[in-house]
Amino acid sequence: MAQTTQIAVLGAGPGGYAAAFYAADLGMQVTLIDEEKNPGGVCLYRGCIPSKALLHVAKVIDEASHASKWGVAFAKPAIDVDLLRAYKQGVVDKLTAGVGSVAKLRKVNFVQGRATITGPTTLKVTASGRDTEIQFEHLILATGSHPTKIPSLALDSPRMMDSTTALDLPDVPKSLLVVGGGYIGLELGTVYATLGSKVSVVEMTGGLLPGADRDLVQPLEKRLKSLFAAIMVNTKVVKVAEEKDGIRVTFEDSASQSGGEKEQVFDRVLVAIGRRPNSKVPGLETTRVKVDPKGFIDTDPQRRTAEPTIFAIGDVAGEPMLAHKASHEARVAVEAIAGHKAVFEPQAIPAVVFTDPEIAWCGLTEAQAKEQNIEVDVAKFPWGALSRAITVDRPEGVTKLVLEKSTGRVLGVGISGSGAGELIAEGVLAIEMGASAEDLKMVIHPHPTLSESVMESAEVFFGQSTHVYKPKKK
Repeated sequence: MAQTTQIAVLGAGPGGYAAAFYAADLGMQVTLIDEEKNPGGVCLYRGCIPSKALLHVAKVIDEASHASKWGVAFAKPAIDVDLLRAYKQGVVDKLTAGVGSVAKLRKVNFVQGRATITGPTTLKVTASGRDTEIQFEHLILATGSHPTKIPSLALDSPRMMDSTTALDLPDVPKSLLVVGGGYIGLELGTVYATLGSKVSVVEMTGGLLPGADRDLVQPLEKRLKSLFAAIMVNTKVVKVAEEKDGIRVTFEDSASQSGGEKEQVFDRVLVAIGRRPNSKVPGLETTRVKVDPKGFIDTDPQRRTAEPTIFAIGDVAGEPMLAHKASHEARVAVEAIAGHKAVFEPQAIPAVVFTDPEIAWCGLTEAQAKEQNIEVDVAKFPWGALSRAITVDRPEGVTKLVLEKSTGRVLGVGISGSGAGELIAEGVLAIEMGASAEDLKMVIHPHPTLSESVMESAEVFFGQSTHVYKPKKK
């Protein structure tokens, strides 16, 4: 069997299906290829979506437990893991089926199977023992990424989990060790801890969420100290061994002068130390596509590889590994193929950690400004002075602006607090539009809302915040 198409898209995640749909909207003939029965990729099947469904349940449980402070008492929740798993899977099935329906409406040719590239303009897809040859004018690689594995922690045991198996929710273990204090580990750790597991987190660096500004992490860290059994930083896992009652883990404290080791047994261990790009695409060597030492496919600003007919987007094309970054790259690649003037040059890509409280930031962080010797002013508004935060009993947040010292232009925005992920888009827009602190101060925000914290942080910069007395330094 043989097919021809203008654009072939390999990988149907948020980057791949966004590329396929946009190309179809522009009138191109498109073939979308993936091993799943519907588009969706890791994000919809095994990442963003199922994790957020479980995090929503965790938040409901947490709010119910705190309601007694407000005069409303609920009984201790009974966790039905089977029903919870079914709810999560129902969310996944509904969204992936929906994306599949949209693909049909757009007349995208969806081919399920495993692809092998056979040259700069050809590939084959194998499914159920049959091969389908596809000849294309352009190919967009959107193959995504997979959980990072550490050889020293490789243990063939169902008690050892990665982010994929953890989202399957096999059970609620009595004790769980999360290896990695990044966003994946903390999100999943939050879910399991709220469901009843005694969760410990180990992070080899000096703090949780490396890369985020410390003042944004502080409200979350304070809350997690009461939710988790232990948080171990500057600590490495050097050995794991399965025993009858669990996994025996050996830790090494790198901050300790004695350098001593300690051991502890856990029912389950979740390794969540990041992801690696899926750049080992079968047959890629038949093209001129180049892969860098970190495993990312090299691309130019239009996301074209060293092979003129092949583009790459999403996780496989470089950091940050975020679904919304992949979707944006998809449009750039398709427009480049269509002959439009388009390049990937965002001023800010938002990052959100969906813990409770959430943490979100975009643009230049305060730490990056110091590293790059960029002179900035930082203006912060504490949520303890924010009326909406007080009414929902979540005053532990903070909103901050990183401003160019000479002009007051917004270079970065950071938010820590309930719903931070919903607020950060205003910061992205401000950066992309070249807004200044003066602009944010003058934009009328609705009251009482959490979004007022953006306006009031700008007022803080001028020493004119209505709800915080902090005169501007002369």
